Amino acid sequence: MRHHRLHSVLLKTTPFLVGLLATGCGGPPQESEPVIRPVRYQEVVASGGRRERTFSGTAQAGQESQLSFRVSGSVQSVAVSVGQNVRQGQLIARLDPTDLDLQLQQSQASLAQAEAAVRKAEADYERIRGLYENQNAAKSDLDAARAQAESARAQVKAAEQGVERSRRQLSYARLNAPVDGAIAAVRVEENENVRAGQAIAVLTSGSQPEVEVGMPEVLISQVVPGARVDVTVDALPGDILTGVVTEVGVAAMGNASTFPVVVRLDTEQKTIRSGMAANVTFRFDPEDDAERIFIPPVAVGEDRESRFVFILKASADDLATTERRSVTIGDLTPDGIEVIEGLTDGEFIVTAGIRRIQNGQTVRLQDSGVVQ
Repeated sequence: MRHHRLHSVLLKTTPFLVGLLATGCGGPPQESEPVIRPVRYQEVVASGGRRERTFSGTAQAGQESQLSFRVSGSVQSVAVSVGQNVRQGQLIARLDPTDLDLQLQQSQASLAQAEAAVRKAEADYERIRGLYENQNAAKSDLDAARAQAESARAQVKAAEQGVERSRRQLSYARLNAPVDGAIAAVRVEENENVRAGQAIAVLTSGSQPEVEVGMPEVLISQVVPGARVDVTVDALPGDILTGVVTEVGVAAMGNASTFPVVVRLDTEQKTIRSGMAANVTFRFDPEDDAERIFIPPVAVGEDRESRFVFILKASADDLATTERRSVTIGDLTPDGIEVIEGLTDGEFIVTAGIRRIQNGQTVRLQDSGVVQ
């Protein structure tokens, strides 16, 4: 019975032992070749210290006027429409002049009364002066008559000024274009009551458009009037226009931490209209002449230790070895992220896939070129 159990165990373990012996006799297993990861790379090139920054803004006319009446009243007629070109002195709108005409008539009546009063006062003065010279009137009567005549003449001057003021008020019922231009907006309709100073129409003029942008507070101190800029307008694709900074704001725009900067284009652009989107490129010169290095943001990694890049050292043909190097970065610009410290001109860095790369790893160069 015991012999039968031992025989069964041997029968079950024999295949396993045979396989183990066969493996031992066949030598070590073949090792698979390591996978060499391909990477993209680029050469580090130091550029000049000048930097360019582009900001979005809105085009506007070289001169934009909010036209309004100088008196209150009811709008009798509106003589223009949006988009209409107007000449200097052309009628824009008119108020109902009835009340103003009545005021003029009242002022004229007051003037007539004052003129009649002065004639009587002067006649009384002449009569009393004759009596005084013949010693038939007292000195006090002469002084009173003289004062009455002077007061009457002053009343005439005041009445004349009242008439002139009423005439001007009546002329204010007509709103005329102060300069040649185009009507950008009409804010009222006929029979609408308006107050003095209320915008009636918007007149754009000036052949050289302007662009207003918001400049961050960290850069506003570097912007000065007269600085040259490049301007692109979305409505004019491919056209690069030139301009000059004419105004630099000294107070922030609303609650934002940006300051208004106005740029005037150098040439006449009738195709640019108020409200069009535009981009203005400023050039900022550094405080020193040191060159700067810019690399793609994807080439910079970050962990608990530092920000870093991978430098490539040539090993053979299209193979290279990676070397991790810590870097100090600066601003993010349209040219890339600025590297203040850690890289030198002529080195090569990995620009893609740095998360899968380790220090000292052999990689295959995917782009053409020679790593020095």
